[in-house]
Amino acid sequence: MAMTKTYDFIIVGSGSAGSVLADRLSVDARHSVLVLEYGGTDRGPLIQMPSALSYPMNMGLYNWGFETEPEPHLNNRRLATPRGKVMGGSSSINGMVYVRGHAKDFDTWADMGATGWSFADVLPYFKRQEHVEGGEPDWRGHHGPLYVKKGPRANPLYQAFIEAGQQAGYPVSKDYNGHQQEGFAAFEMTVHNGLRWSAANAYLWPTIRKGRIDMETRCMAQRILLQGKKAIGMEYVQGGELKQAFARREVIISASTINSPAILQRSGIGAPDTLKAAGVGVVHALPGVGENLHDHLEVYFQLRCLQPITLNSQLGLYSKAKIGLQWMLFGTGLGATNHFESCGFIRSRAGIEYPDIQYHFLPAAMRYDGKVAFAGDGMQVHVGPMRTKSRGHVRIKSADANEHPAILFNYMSHADDWEEFRACIRLTRELFQQQAMKPYAGDEIQPGAAVQSDAQIDDFIRAHCESAYHPCGTCKMGSVKDKMAVVDPECRVIGLQNLRVVDSSIMPQVTNGNLNAPTIMIGEKAADHILGKQPLPPSNLEPWINPNWKTKQR
Repeated sequence: MAMTKTYDFIIVGSGSAGSVLADRLSVDARHSVLVLEYGGTDRGPLIQMPSALSYPMNMGLYNWGFETEPEPHLNNRRLATPRGKVMGGSSSINGMVYVRGHAKDFDTWADMGATGWSFADVLPYFKRQEHVEGGEPDWRGHHGPLYVKKGPRANPLYQAFIEAGQQAGYPVSKDYNGHQQEGFAAFEMTVHNGLRWSAANAYLWPTIRKGRIDMETRCMAQRILLQGKKAIGMEYVQGGELKQAFARREVIISASTINSPAILQRSGIGAPDTLKAAGVGVVHALPGVGENLHDHLEVYFQLRCLQPITLNSQLGLYSKAKIGLQWMLFGTGLGATNHFESCGFIRSRAGIEYPDIQYHFLPAAMRYDGKVAFAGDGMQVHVGPMRTKSRGHVRIKSADANEHPAILFNYMSHADDWEEFRACIRLTRELFQQQAMKPYAGDEIQPGAAVQSDAQIDDFIRAHCESAYHPCGTCKMGSVKDKMAVVDPECRVIGLQNLRVVDSSIMPQVTNGNLNAPTIMIGEKAADHILGKQPLPPSNLEPWINPNWKTKQR
């Protein structure tokens, strides 16, 4: 066994939260910090070029390649569950969409036992992380390391989609990350100077360049080293060699919603039945580890476009070469955007207090893996419900870190999910029938005009829905009195010393939108807890809620 040094803090995982912690815990040079990452460098053009997002997401070099167990309510399909295996984690392979979530999401966290994580408490941390171009001044941050911008929206389809929403009776929001999420708006993305502005670019690399941390890559975390009920270090494999590193102060697991509970379980921390089934001895019984797994599902609602203005016409070798050259030389053009430049957040019915449906509009008809839907011009929206009631789990199969855990989301196991998804299809059809879309919207590619009844829509959803890649919840944050809580409101693993989990796995309930922004916020806020700092003063700003939400859908 090779012995390594002792550090104040060991961070396992350099993703959206881990990168933040690497920076914030080392900023005053008082603490020694080791970051362990299983992947390698993110310094390749396929990661850094925003429009190339489908490539790293589908490459074994950068993606763990997880997939679910057969999902019983989705025709026993196995769904892809990509997670970043690279510096920057999933922020280096994601769609770069920036959504904080709705204010009510965080108030719900507090109501569920995550005291101190209400919207008033977390808004200052969102502002601390952001460097926003524009945005509502009191609501947005302008000096943080994470650059956020709106896309250029040069294609007329982007504005047509927003106008269609307005014509259908929905509001338009000037800043959905500000005081009013509900409505249609220009999307924000984490892109800066033509580059993907991942957590690695925003937080990790500046810290490495200043020599403030030790960064070790190609490290497979085996287990947390425990002395009784106290975490004292990590055991990991690097280059075929078993190594140990020790922590004077804390071990912090920031390894993702899939890997964080798996590391705890391999260390003997979790539900006794799960551990025993995997051949792991029970060191600390904690039944919530790996449970409460949930996600956003979506479908690609696709139409033919009546005008040759979509990205489908830009997929030839000559067009791709031209786009790539412009991006390499100038950092501009179609290569410098994620192409998600318009969005919508609406409520599925009257009586819903805040949006429960999200739209990502794309002036193309294709999948995340880059496959084109058909030969011709098309467009699509990714649409799905935001607050599923279905819950699943992550459970290790053995003590072998190289064996992927069993992942079962139990998608669509709750009846309410079906009702909400049907509303998604019908409300989307209405959008594309608005006057603003008349010059562009052709025949429906999918679901297809023949899919009308509840049963037909259900069959389509069952066969075609995909993960939006927003898994969370497997190390739920809550009160120490909650038997299924894994961490307390300061991210400390309940019943153990010197051990925290800091990433999207601690979310009690998924937020209203994409998860990169709130996961970075978790890293920001947790850093203050770890360092024993007084939390930032809470905000007194009040979000906009539709005054007629009890009686009207829009």
